[in-house]
Amino acid sequence: MISQLLMCQETHARQLLFHKQENAQSYQLKYKWLDQKNVEQSLSFSIPKKTLFNRFRHFRSYKPAFARQYINKNIQQQITEQPIADVQINFNKKSNTFEIKGKNQQVVNAAHQKILTLEQAIGDQYLANNFYHKFTTYDQVQGIKPDHVKIANSSVEDLKPIKQLILSKVSIKNIRQVTNFSLSFIQSIPYSTLESRISSSGAGFSTPLKLLWENQGDCDSKVTLTAALLRILMPRIKMVMVFTHQHALMGINIPAMQNETTIELDGITYVLAEPTGPAMYNLGQIAPESELAVNNGHYSLEKF
Repeated sequence: MISQLLMCQETHARQLLFHKQENAQSYQLKYKWLDQKNVEQSLSFSIPKKTLFNRFRHFRSYKPAFARQYINKNIQQQITEQPIADVQINFNKKSNTFEIKGKNQQVVNAAHQKILTLEQAIGDQYLANNFYHKFTTYDQVQGIKPDHVKIANSSVEDLKPIKQLILSKVSIKNIRQVTNFSLSFIQSIPYSTLESRISSSGAGFSTPLKLLWENQGDCDSKVTLTAALLRILMPRIKMVMVFTHQHALMGINIPAMQNETTIELDGITYVLAEPTGPAMYNLGQIAPESELAVNNGHYSLEKF
């Protein structure tokens, strides 16, 4: 995930306490940590059990075989309900493909194209239903990964209990204070190694509430939590998720200060942030490895 460059920084995130307390209808989660200035901070909030355990409870790592089964079943259903005239369509279970026969080759070709169109549309719907999407890396490798933007957007409502707690500690008028407090909280949560986005099919990714519940997450999981938390705190701020090879960052659209690392998309400048930890970075400061990737253009962006 992150090289030893991150591990060697002088200031490391340090979580002092993580505690879960069960109540009748909720769990109270308690955190204490040292922030970027080595000052002790704390948060304690309750999340309803129904929300905690039902949100994304069907989220699983992406299984191509299940997706293929879903696609084929739905294609067969649509063909049965709306037959294509002048062709015979059979599904070959051995090759897992549709075989199309007919006397007119143009009609057969048109049927092939319709099957391909159905396959594309049904496949995209399957991904969307399961919070996945197709993506392309900076070096044009295509894959399927969790839809981090959609998951973050769907998690905003769940994090409402945290909003007023943070705003009681820092001013909503000071975007940097709000962001740095949020970053220190998430940086202090223990991290786990990121699996390859191309080959892992979402294995190891934790949705925001799962990350809080388990008190650990990889960089993609932490970026998704950061995006959701900052969105509930700052609803109108433009942000982007930045994906480098085996790492993830946030970009926030505020005026940059001297020596801060930024990125540009569609004429809008974003100041970069490192949510992962364990090194403590304020907004605008990122790890040397991250800066190298950004400077070399080795990243892809997703608007949030």
